[in-house]
Amino acid sequence: MTFDLTQLNEKIKEKSLFLSALEAEAAKVIVGQQGMIRRIIIGLLSNGHILLEGVPGLAKTLTINTLARLIDTSFNRIQFTPDLLPADLLGTLIYNQKNGEFNVKKGPLFSNIILADEINRSPAKVQAALLEAMQEKQITIGDTSYKLEEPFLVLATQNPIEQEGTYPLPEAQVDRFMLKLKVDYPSAEEEFEIIKRMAHPNPKFDLKPVITKQAVLEARTVVDEIYIDDKIFKYIVSLVMATRDPAKAGLADLEPLIEYGASPRASINLALAAKANAFIHHRGYVTPDDIRAIGMDVLRHRVLITYEAEAEEVSSEDIVQRIFEVTEVP
Repeated sequence: MTFDLTQLNEKIKEKSLFLSALEAEAAKVIVGQQGMIRRIIIGLLSNGHILLEGVPGLAKTLTINTLARLIDTSFNRIQFTPDLLPADLLGTLIYNQKNGEFNVKKGPLFSNIILADEINRSPAKVQAALLEAMQEKQITIGDTSYKLEEPFLVLATQNPIEQEGTYPLPEAQVDRFMLKLKVDYPSAEEEFEIIKRMAHPNPKFDLKPVITKQAVLEARTVVDEIYIDDKIFKYIVSLVMATRDPAKAGLADLEPLIEYGASPRASINLALAAKANAFIHHRGYVTPDDIRAIGMDVLRHRVLITYEAEAEEVSSEDIVQRIFEVTEVP
């Protein structure tokens, strides 16, 4: 290695002090769901947006709300509905009769952390307006473009069980999310604790911010310095290439099950998320375990399956799992 690992580890130790405090404060409200909390932190550290999918009542919105309160930054929650318009998100020009000019009225997207609740309840035009802001990190109102202030993180939730009155996100649009998280039911022990904690008309929790916006940006700079060896880059490429040409990877039986493999954006996001995962574990370098830990969340929404796979009840997760089992680890 051509860099000073000791010095980098010291820097990581200093800049990651907020992590334990953040998780401890979040645990005052959220029971379990540590995986979801850590993935949201990874998104925050690696500048990547997150899509959370799960049935209602699994604390998706509560977790995002809680973490937003723990970061001393601006936060907006947008409830997506079928009658929502792009201007409701972006803002619009309002005519001022006093001076005969148009004034800019900025929308709720002008914030650091956005909770897009039930994103699949709004039509494609509204989804596209949000996704454009996610990609370009700017919003155009009239003739003027406004840069969005960093950090800018979109956390979108969607309900997988209700199809009536919903507008599923197009596959190409879903690719813009760095991670797609599947949120599952709590265990019996966790549910017991949830009932004890939340079975009150108005449960109140005394939460205080534990990290500033500037500290998040500084932590991102350190994450960027984390070392990835060429062997790890080649491992990432092997995994992603196996989704496009499974036969070449020794997985010929998967060929008729995959419609489209993962894009180069998957490779980039695997590397970025792995760096953030290494940071969370206070390491100055990425290991194959970092790739394996975050791989499913980066790839599950980027491997599109065929009708044959659906008929055989094979999911994209099954395919990704097979690829990880077969691909040689450096």
